[in-house]
Amino acid sequence: MLPDPLFLNVHMYGIMIAVGILFAFLVLFRYAKVLKLPPKLTDLVYYDGVVSILLGFGFAALFQATYNYIEHPENGFHLGEGITFLGGIIGGTVVYLIVWMIFRKKVPGSLYDIMPVIPCMITVGHAFGRIGCFFAGCCYGKPTGCVLGVQFPGAYFARLGKVHPTQLYEAAFLFVLFGVLSWLLLKKKFQYTMTVYLASYGVFRFLIEFVRYDDRGKLFGSLSPSQLWSLVFLALAVMVFFLQRRYLKNKPVCAEEAPAAEKPAPALATHTMICPSCGGKFELVGEAAKCPFCGMECVWKAPDTQSADENGTK
Repeated sequence: MLPDPLFLNVHMYGIMIAVGILFAFLVLFRYAKVLKLPPKLTDLVYYDGVVSILLGFGFAALFQATYNYIEHPENGFHLGEGITFLGGIIGGTVVYLIVWMIFRKKVPGSLYDIMPVIPCMITVGHAFGRIGCFFAGCCYGKPTGCVLGVQFPGAYFARLGKVHPTQLYEAAFLFVLFGVLSWLLLKKKFQYTMTVYLASYGVFRFLIEFVRYDDRGKLFGSLSPSQLWSLVFLALAVMVFFLQRRYLKNKPVCAEEAPAAEKPAPALATHTMICPSCGGKFELVGEAAKCPFCGMECVWKAPDTQSADENGTK
């Protein structure tokens, strides 16, 4: 654990967040290339993402300050006392959609075209962020005597003893989810990755909150704010699924994606044939057939070919 600055007041927590953002954008450009998305659409997602991330940190601090004030109003409302991921993702999403609505007509494609890539970006970035939480000693779990318990430095943790490294639990889950979403998208061309992400993370976050021990405030009864937002994630998963399904159902199929129409088989020519063996006259379909009168194999020859053969035999 490295809660102290490494150099120039730079903490390991900040480094891991920067690494997560870098990997998120690498995923964006790599997956967009594999899926052959329009470059202008990818560029808009990139610039929109930068703005959303920067303002998302502000929302993360604002949500945490709100939780703290609800829990302890006597302490007043203060920013800068921590951040919360769910507050950042909600605020960042609002900013993202606003920017998208402003510039969407200037780029080809739709938000639904890039939507399957976004959960892959979020999960890999969030996973590295949780590793940063581990180094910072925040977002820790309840005291435990199991082999997975971690002893964090500091007088507070000395009294608390070993605790569940819930940061690493969540990081491991997010890396696995990133792999599953990437496999579904790139190998199976599965488009509903956003639904899978919202539902999966909503369930996981709701459950892991029972193991968390750091003070995150309470809103209704014994549920933490994050658990309530997890329920919102589940509702959004259902809503996004039906919206995306309607879009994909009505989406016009591009010429490259449309299956090639089967060319009709060329019609066989019909000729009036006189059997050279029995003299029977019949209609020959194609170039060869058996005479219906004597059974001899008859082969059609064009008139000029027949004339040439006749001239050659004279």
